[in-house]
Amino acid sequence: MKVKIAIDVMGGDHGPVVTLAAAAQFLKTHPNVTVLLVGDETLLRAQMSAHGLVEGEKVEIIHAPEVVEMAESPAVALRTKKKSSMRIAIDCVRDGSAQAAVSAGNTGALMATAKFVLKTLPGIERPAICTALPSRKGGHTHVLDLGANVECNADHLFQFAVMGSVLVEAYDDNPAPRVGLLNVGAESIKGNDTVKAASALLENGPINYIGFVEGDDIYKGDVDVVVCDGFVGNVALKTSEGLAKMITQFLREEFGRSLMSKLAAAFAMPVLKRLKNRLDPGRYNGASFLGLQGIVIKSHGGADVAAFSSALGVALREIEKDVPRRIDQRLGQLLNEKETA
Repeated sequence: MKVKIAIDVMGGDHGPVVTLAAAAQFLKTHPNVTVLLVGDETLLRAQMSAHGLVEGEKVEIIHAPEVVEMAESPAVALRTKKKSSMRIAIDCVRDGSAQAAVSAGNTGALMATAKFVLKTLPGIERPAICTALPSRKGGHTHVLDLGANVECNADHLFQFAVMGSVLVEAYDDNPAPRVGLLNVGAESIKGNDTVKAASALLENGPINYIGFVEGDDIYKGDVDVVVCDGFVGNVALKTSEGLAKMITQFLREEFGRSLMSKLAAAFAMPVLKRLKNRLDPGRYNGASFLGLQGIVIKSHGGADVAAFSSALGVALREIEKDVPRRIDQRLGQLLNEKETA
């Protein structure tokens, strides 16, 4: 299967320094992939050779004279940056010249542009941002929404749950993902009216709904998909990232506190490296914009080369598993059932 992925080379905190290096790294291990490098043509040609990238069958350059800045208003970016690297990368998906777009740029602008250009699938009112977080049992948990929709009703949460379930079915080859609704307690009497109404919908839905889950359940490994509104999801994600950084910093400080501590650190180095690897957010970099008529993957703005390469891997996996089509099929079944009920 030949795959083409459009990369917003200019997006993110580091731009081409990271995105070009990640593209080169990714191509070495994925010979069936062609990357479309979208950005300032002059700049790209000047920097490509330093990363071992050569224009040809596996590398194409698409000129984009504009860049969406990280602090730019989504509305302004959508209205005035029609020739930005972000917009043109998404246009490539719409036009069929690429099967996915990956960007580390402005999240709000990326979502607004992707929704405008690609449109949502039938039956989906709002796209959702979904990513995987590590679990204590060695696997991972997919969480959505992570910031696209700060206010949601019960129908939105129901749609998120269906999309998340289909994603995990495809992505992890899991025939019956366990789906939980994030709440302030597991008891049915707890929560606001929205989560209670969403729970009632999910209990009669076409997925393996296990009920309410709490924040610490995200990491236990007993649930595969956790559903929440974007406000709660974004706070949970940023809190988790901050906690991981704090633990890493505390370990570094304690092992450097004295000569004995430094000696202990030397002996513990293999363990510390494995711990750092398990806590590294870069391993799970690459958030999916679910509900669109195409694949768009958001990389963390500050991602390094390995992390951005992980985002490219998420895009490839969703292409291979044909995630948008599978979500569309499941939603189509639901709509037909509602019409005949």
